Amino acid sequence: MFNRLLMKNKLFVILMLAAAFLSGCQASKRASQAGQEEWQPLFNGKNLDGWVPKIKGHALGDNFANTFRVEDGILKVSYDGYTAFDNQFGHLFYERPFSYYRLRTTYRFTGEQAPGGAGWALRNSGLMIHGQSAESMGLGQDFPISIEVQLLGGTGDGERPTANLCTPGTHVVMNGALFTDHCVNSSSKTYDGDQWVNVEVLALGDSLIQHFVNGELVLSYSQPQIGGGVVNGFDPAAKPDGTMLTGGTISLQSESHPVEFQTVELLNLEGCMDPKAKNYKSYYVKHRVADCRY
Repeated sequence: MFNRLLMKNKLFVILMLAAAFLSGCQASKRASQAGQEEWQPLFNGKNLDGWVPKIKGHALGDNFANTFRVEDGILKVSYDGYTAFDNQFGHLFYERPFSYYRLRTTYRFTGEQAPGGAGWALRNSGLMIHGQSAESMGLGQDFPISIEVQLLGGTGDGERPTANLCTPGTHVVMNGALFTDHCVNSSSKTYDGDQWVNVEVLALGDSLIQHFVNGELVLSYSQPQIGGGVVNGFDPAAKPDGTMLTGGTISLQSESHPVEFQTVELLNLEGCMDPKAKNYKSYYVKHRVADCRY
């Protein structure tokens, strides 16, 4: 009798340990899945699906002179169809806005600047974030009201950092004070020639924004908001000065110098933060109840 009870107790303990082990494995698997980053390719490497061009002086969706194109798996900004640039600044907008995210791209400058391009636009392009919608831009508007992560290539003559900040129709707070200048340089190195450069942006709504180049933090600021100038041809209704920018569109710029984008990827940081949900992610920083799936 005693031996039978002992055997039953041993079996019970073994079953309990096995159940605990399996439960621990499942919990570990869920934790691993919750922490696995799901980067979304905004550029699919094949075509411009999901993107729409808006070029100054041209209607929304008119990709004048095939400015934006995909060749050999690369998203290119080209000007071989231009006789003169003629201040036809362009932007290629992604189809949906974002608020809390990490955005990264690998880019390089190539070739010669388009005829008639401004001197300051030499080896110059940008990632426009927290921007107005493409639909709200005026026909003759030059830049979207947005925060520009300015991309610069070296000229072989002196320092020229990249991932700088420019503010078309916007202001930010930097070092505790409202920053109203149009541009400020980052602390990045200069990248001469046609080498590929990786730039990443961390955007947390209307709080923190940081720029990274090849993994190194090079610029940080906060409280992006509408204000200031250096944007023309806009509808006044689209520029309520003093309004905080909690998010907005993402666009790639054409400013007269050929530039190529190898990748454009985004990690959304806004989603379901309930650990009980199937789609919970431990790296989210902004909770969206409506996103939760159980």
